[in-house]
Amino acid sequence: MLDSRLGAWLEQVNRHTAQSDDTESAAEPEAVRRNLEKMTAQFVSAGPDVAWVEDRFVEALGRSVGVRLYDPAPGRAKPIAVFLHGGGHMAGSVAVYDPICRRIAQACGWLIVSVEYRLTPEHPYPAGLDDCLHVVRHIWPLLESEDRLFERRLALVGDSGGGALAATISAAAQHDPTLAIDTQVLIYPSLDYTLDQASVNDNGQGYLLERARMVWYFDHYFQQHEDRRAVSPLYLPITPDLPATLVISAGYCPLRDEAMAYVERLAANGVSYRHRHFADMIHAYLNLEALVPEVCAETYREIGRFLSR
Repeated sequence: MLDSRLGAWLEQVNRHTAQSDDTESAAEPEAVRRNLEKMTAQFVSAGPDVAWVEDRFVEALGRSVGVRLYDPAPGRAKPIAVFLHGGGHMAGSVAVYDPICRRIAQACGWLIVSVEYRLTPEHPYPAGLDDCLHVVRHIWPLLESEDRLFERRLALVGDSGGGALAATISAAAQHDPTLAIDTQVLIYPSLDYTLDQASVNDNGQGYLLERARMVWYFDHYFQQHEDRRAVSPLYLPITPDLPATLVISAGYCPLRDEAMAYVERLAANGVSYRHRHFADMIHAYLNLEALVPEVCAETYREIGRFLSR
C-alpha cells in the first residue's frame, strides 16, 4: 500500500494538475527544471556539513566538465563515488542535488564527485553520457592536483536518469580497461528507454513521474532516431565482470519493473548484487525527504553499508 503521507501529497498535486490550464508552459524544459528545483528545495533541507566542498572542472583532451567535490574526511584516504543526478536527462543539476550528495558523503565517508553534465534538449544523446564518461576517465589528475587523499577505487551512484548513465558506463567498463569501476548504486533507475515494462502503465499516471512525461523526455533526448532498445542499459550485455551493484526500487514507481528485470539479469549472469525494494514508495522519494524522512535515512544507510561492505 502506498505510504499515506505520499498519498495525501500526491492527491494535492494531482488535483492541482487537473485544475491547471497551464499545461503547455509546464511542458517546457525550463519549467521542468524549475519544478524539480522547487520540489527538492521544499522537501530536502540543506543537509549535513561536509569538511571540504569545492567546485572544479575535469579538464582533459581539450574538454572541460564541471564537478562539485565533497570530501568528508580530508585527513584520510578514501574511495571515490561519482554521482550522476536524475531529472529525465533534462532537469537536475549539481546545485539541486547538493543536499543529497552531502547525505551520501556522510553515509559512506567516500569522496563524492557530482557531475554537471549537459542536458537535453539543448544537448541530446549522447552529450550528457559523454560528459559523465569524461569525468570517470579523467578524475584522478584533478584529485591529485587538489591534494585530496584518496584510494583508486571508484563507484558510480545515480538516481533515475542518472541511474541510466551509471548503468551504461558500468556496462562499457566490462570491456574497457580504462574504465575501472568497482561498484554501482542505482536508485530507482531508468533502464529501459522503450517504455515496454508493465509498471510504466500501472504506475504511469498519478504517481508523480507520468508515462506521458517520460515519452516527452525521451523524445527530446533521442533526436537522431537512435535504436532505444539497443542503448537501454537493461538490454546491454551483462557478464560477471559488471561492477557489484546495489539496486534500490520503489513499488509505485513506473520504473519498478525495469529495475526488477535488471536484478534478474544480474543474478542470471553471476554479478554480485543487492536489491532493496521499498514497496510503499514512489519515484524520486529522496527529493521528498520531509514527507518520508525515515525511509530516506534508511536508503542512505543502505548505500553506506553497500559501499563499505
